[in-house]
Amino acid sequence: MTLTRRLLRTKPTERIVAEGGHGEGGELRRTMSLWQLTLFSVGATLGTGIFVILGQAVPKAGPAVVLSFVLAAVTALFSALSYAELAGTIPVSGSSYSYAYATLGELVAWICGWCLMLEYAVSVAAVAVGWGEYLNSFLYSLFGFTLPDAITRSPGQDGGVINLTAIVIVLLTTWLLLHGASESAKANAFFVLIKIAVLLFFCVVTFTAFESGNLTPFAPLGVAGITAAASQVFFSYIGFDAASTAGEEAKNPKRDLPLAIILSLAIVTVVYVLVALAAVGAMPWTEFDPDNTEASLSYVANLALGATWPGLIVSFGAVIAIASVVLTVIYGQTRILFAMSRDGLIPRVFQKVNPRRQVPVANTLIVAGFISVLAGLVPLGQLAEATSIGTLFAFAIVNVGVLVLRYRSPELPRSFRTPLFPVTPVLGAVMCVVVMAGLAGVTWLAFGLWMLVGLVCYFLYGYRHSRLNDEVR
Repeated sequence: MTLTRRLLRTKPTERIVAEGGHGEGGELRRTMSLWQLTLFSVGATLGTGIFVILGQAVPKAGPAVVLSFVLAAVTALFSALSYAELAGTIPVSGSSYSYAYATLGELVAWICGWCLMLEYAVSVAAVAVGWGEYLNSFLYSLFGFTLPDAITRSPGQDGGVINLTAIVIVLLTTWLLLHGASESAKANAFFVLIKIAVLLFFCVVTFTAFESGNLTPFAPLGVAGITAAASQVFFSYIGFDAASTAGEEAKNPKRDLPLAIILSLAIVTVVYVLVALAAVGAMPWTEFDPDNTEASLSYVANLALGATWPGLIVSFGAVIAIASVVLTVIYGQTRILFAMSRDGLIPRVFQKVNPRRQVPVANTLIVAGFISVLAGLVPLGQLAEATSIGTLFAFAIVNVGVLVLRYRSPELPRSFRTPLFPVTPVLGAVMCVVVMAGLAGVTWLAFGLWMLVGLVCYFLYGYRHSRLNDEVR
């Protein structure tokens, strides 16, 4: 078999599904219901874009940031429908990595998995960075003091040495993940309910100070501003695919995964639009400071009522709720690495399952260690845009994968079919490219370097240890 054919060899769908749940030394346990899967995706999504990144997006689009969230949601919807079809057809932990392996071949699957490493690890680090700002806001409102900048800001920021608070939240959620998927899902459900309650409280408070004049002019920076903001906030929608990483721990994956993906995207879109509209309606968009925005919702809530207690509640909700983003995204990262390791593309240690806890313990600890370093040393803004481009690339691959699998294997049982095929996946891929085009040149440069490193790693290790290639040899 030629090199090209080996690189493009696909893994049979039946085999991918049959291997689901199996690891070295044990198996993952099926414990998650539709409700838990939906909240898992909501937990991975809701909070990332609102609690952390809204303040950075408003100066780019003005009041039209509301449309930026809608544009990002529509872009995500096309991809979500494609994810739903493939999740119902190939219900395993690998998410878009496994979908690419079944449709586009090993090399594309590796590239997708490499993008997912960027997407998940960087996004959870970005959220952890913002967590410290809300913790300080909460402590100041309640006790009148804050933690030193040296341990709440990253190097390069004013006074920052190491973001110790970001490291702490990563380690705390890791401790919870090590206790098992069922326990993690229950904790996440609690976090998500707090998060939704706090954001609804924010809307009620700020709508009392809503002024229509703050929405004029609505799009001061034009279409370019709306697109630029959409590119930045798009990473706040990556959570909907978190359910697909739980494919091997869902009770009824073929039925529940597609539903959880669509429901979670609908929930977070409604909340994002409401909160964004309430924020820009209560405070002129020119007052949003792009250099100091991590706790912007607390500031807006205090301004709306001329008191400090609303911001205290918002900050408390963010401190508790952002933990759910960290929890669910670290979980998703470990399950994707679990699937890649099972295929031989990364070391076997990532697929080892603790027989008592039924979780990949070593995998989880390695991921937590890497994310802790990233969260402690890299500023938020750079992290967010790097996540967006990796996410968009993976989403584009999923859309193409739906097209390929429909034509190559039309007989496969599908619990969900993407509507308006082939228009939906084609539009999904095109819109991903459009949003990617709005990202900065330095982001593209970083992405190119990341891909180059990934290809080197693949040919030095993945290609040599691939189980499919071992069978060929």
